[in-house]
Amino acid sequence: MNMTNVSDTAPHADLMDFAFEHLQQMPVFGGINESVLKFLLDKATVVEFNKGDHIICEGDKASSMFVLAQGAVAVLRNWEGREHALSELGQGDCFGEMSIMDLMPRSASIVAITACKVIEIPNTCFAELYDHDREQFTMFQMNMGREVSRRLRESEEILFQYMMDNMSVKDSATG
Repeated sequence: MNMTNVSDTAPHADLMDFAFEHLQQMPVFGGINESVLKFLLDKATVVEFNKGDHIICEGDKASSMFVLAQGAVAVLRNWEGREHALSELGQGDCFGEMSIMDLMPRSASIVAITACKVIEIPNTCFAELYDHDREQFTMFQMNMGREVSRRLRESEEILFQYMMDNMSVKDSATG
């Protein structure tokens, strides 16, 4: 794992360009102005992971959120001693924001399925953002709430479909 400050532009100028070009298109950063993005990115680091590396471990204390700048990751949950894949994330996706919001341990593990570069934004900079620009802090918090709500709706739909499929199997077995 290699770490570099995003503001150290020499090795990661392409990632800074990526950040400014793509972050505002992401739901969590929508409506966040360029000066606030720069404020956040100045405190961020770029971390490189190899295929198979754990970026986040389920149950760990949260200290940051991440934006996947390059590569792909798997979202995994532990069940009876085995990790099970829930989904995959790609370039531009963010993860780790839920624990930043609810201050609970990580709800899932994130594992690199390719070599990855992630932008790690420490949770301390969100408190600093509150002092720096409350309007933009509020926008960011609302965006995170919307993203978590969107994911909850997707999960509810999957659960509902699973329940209906199993009910259909039961009905056809007893009918």
